Amino acid sequence: MIAPETHIRRALAADEEALGELDRATWSPLHAVQPAPEPPYAPFFDERHRPEDYLVAEVGEAVVGYLRLVTPTPLACNAHVRQIQGLAVAESARGRGVARALLRAAMAETRRQGGNRITLRVLGHNKPARALYESEGFVVEGVLPGEFFLGGTYVDDILMGRPIPS
Repeated sequence: MIAPETHIRRALAADEEALGELDRATWSPLHAVQPAPEPPYAPFFDERHRPEDYLVAEVGEAVVGYLRLVTPTPLACNAHVRQIQGLAVAESARGRGVARALLRAAMAETRRQGGNRITLRVLGHNKPARALYESEGFVVEGVLPGEFFLGGTYVDDILMGRPIPS
């Protein structure tokens, strides 16, 4: 169920501080392949991570989640695909449908941009995320066994995707 007070919008440059704080607060070995962030923190937005690539979830005035949606490659033959390359929800907003609202907004944005397919990658041990994605119609399309060595353990990288009907 999606909480009615959740509002999804495009990110603005002014969201940088809030999104950076959210990104750091939600870091977890369950989904991260990079070490935990430490000061001095890099900017949240840069040449590869632009505000227009992000959808932001708000409850009231508070930023409680984000999703990064981009084309997976610069190739024209791949322009019909969008890829989710990051999704975070504040601990205080979990279980309220924020991630689901972001996923649905990403699918609608993919359709709006003329795309007809959406993909993502998720770590094999991230069972809560995988269950959410499956409940929204994503299926496993590939597995890279032991792709990452995290915390002393080899972890699979799972590719999931789904069509976006027009």
